[in-house]
Amino acid sequence: MLMEKEVKEIQDHLEKAQNPLFYFDNDQDGLSSYLLLRRFIERGNGVPVKTSPLDLDYYRRVEEFSPDYIFILDQPTVSNEFFEKLRETNLPVVWIDHHENNIQEIPAWVNYYNPLYNETKLNEPVTALAYQITKRKEDLWIAVLGCIADKFIPSFYSDFLEKYPELGLKSKDAFEILYDSSIGKIARIIGSGLKDRTSLVMQMIRFLIKVKTPEEVLEENSNNAFFHQRFTFIDLKLKKYLKKAREEYENNGFLFFKYSGETSMSADIANRLSHEFKGIVIVVAFVKGARVNLSIRGKAVKEKILKILESLPFATGGGHNDAVGAQVGVDQLEEFEEKLKDMVIGKI
Repeated sequence: MLMEKEVKEIQDHLEKAQNPLFYFDNDQDGLSSYLLLRRFIERGNGVPVKTSPLDLDYYRRVEEFSPDYIFILDQPTVSNEFFEKLRETNLPVVWIDHHENNIQEIPAWVNYYNPLYNETKLNEPVTALAYQITKRKEDLWIAVLGCIADKFIPSFYSDFLEKYPELGLKSKDAFEILYDSSIGKIARIIGSGLKDRTSLVMQMIRFLIKVKTPEEVLEENSNNAFFHQRFTFIDLKLKKYLKKAREEYENNGFLFFKYSGETSMSADIANRLSHEFKGIVIVVAFVKGARVNLSIRGKAVKEKILKILESLPFATGGGHNDAVGAQVGVDQLEEFEEKLKDMVIGKI
């Protein structure tokens, strides 16, 4: 949770911002955070960020929209070059995050909010923090879908069940809600929509800014057919990859699955496998060109991953204690797999 003082400060920033530009992570948590804040103040533009760190390539959006405020949501790192460019414009920056940031010094002029650095040190998704700021009951369903997609059941989930009993599921497992309930299907539909081409992603976001009820998203109609079709397409591919991954599991506490293609869905594959194969380390590797994007799941796996990445030139990574994203060269993938397998199975 944010401290009340922090909530008030962010609310003040939002009130002052007449033409804000929101940069948000390209997943359900990032998008839901943006939707909650955007629907709250009813102004501003949003940009989904598909790279880490948020880098100088995204500065052209500042030139395009001429904002008076910058909000950064659910981004673990921001490049120094991007910050330096923003500093030249004298634009105020508000950065709300929930990742452990141990690789970057936050500039003193940036308004940085992260509950991991408060006394309570809780790690709610940014969606939960945004809902703490906005408190709009009509947006409760958006807050819930962003949280469960980030494997977190928020304190207000009981309020959601009371208001939308037909959409939820009584469970203490966030991924069970994600995969077996209607609100979970909405979260997965939106996640698939984020994997479309930019023009359709922005069309979906404009729809979600205006939509009144979750049923308007869940039930396919002429206004949302394009991202429902995308969900069907992505879901079929996902099921195919999951079938292959299950066949490769050797029952040794370690599952490594490699694939390639036009669309990256590593996080979706890794999340689903971690729900099915509890208690093991899962690595999903998406190979595209000379680089490999990795989604890794496993209890306290972050320390192991960072240790391995230190030994691989130009490899990068970070995230949460049990869920890590990383990038290595395609020629480093075999070495990465062997080192992690040794750590997991206990050879070293």
